[in-house]
Amino acid sequence: MMIIATFNINGIERRLPNLLDWLAARKPDVACLQELKADQGRFPEQELAAIGYKAVWRGQKTWNGVAILARGKTPVLTRDMLPGDTSETQARYIEAAVNGVLIASLYAPNGNPQPGPKFDYKLAWLERLRLHATALRKTGAPVVLAGDFNVVPTELDIYPTRSYADNALVQPESRAAFKRIVGRSWTDALRARFPEQRIYTFWDYKRLRWQRDAGLRIDHLLLSPSIRARFEDAGVDREVRGVEGASDHAPVWIRLG
Repeated sequence: MMIIATFNINGIERRLPNLLDWLAARKPDVACLQELKADQGRFPEQELAAIGYKAVWRGQKTWNGVAILARGKTPVLTRDMLPGDTSETQARYIEAAVNGVLIASLYAPNGNPQPGPKFDYKLAWLERLRLHATALRKTGAPVVLAGDFNVVPTELDIYPTRSYADNALVQPESRAAFKRIVGRSWTDALRARFPEQRIYTFWDYKRLRWQRDAGLRIDHLLLSPSIRARFEDAGVDREVRGVEGASDHAPVWIRLG
């Protein structure tokens, strides 16, 4: 059995106690983190090692930052940048092998405001992800793409509202880009487990959205065909979003046999 999780921590230094509590409770074998918001040298390597987790990470001051933690194992880093743009400076992608599975932790661009250069960057980044995902899939290796894709795939993945109508996360172009990544080969694990249920992973701090359960599903785990048969279960640790000092995201996890 192997539990792989993704968690947009929204500032690892500020929310380290929350992260340590969740790791102790869930005990994922692998945890992919996004939005570290910390320089490379400020990653809490020792605190995580003290509870049995080794890590690879790419930090960035103020914004972005991604990491992969493994319990009782050392992740084998395979790349720390999404290919396709040699001028890329944003820490949004890291990839490592753990227990024979190739795992990516990714933080796709938000894209707001749209239209504009930030939205163009988002769509270009997602296309680069699609091309790389296809290359990984064609190797035949078991692959999990995990992270904050910053895309609400369908209307089932957002609470009934018009307030997000102009948001980059729900635009037809964003949804089409995500759909192209998934294609006919990848499995959207959470939606496979809950095909008809409104299930959310993110609740904005504003307008009492957590209290009203006004959420979005933007954190996803995609499974390559070679690992699909091992998929047993998936879920969202909603209660983590409700604790004091919480990230605005909740962890999402899958269980592989």
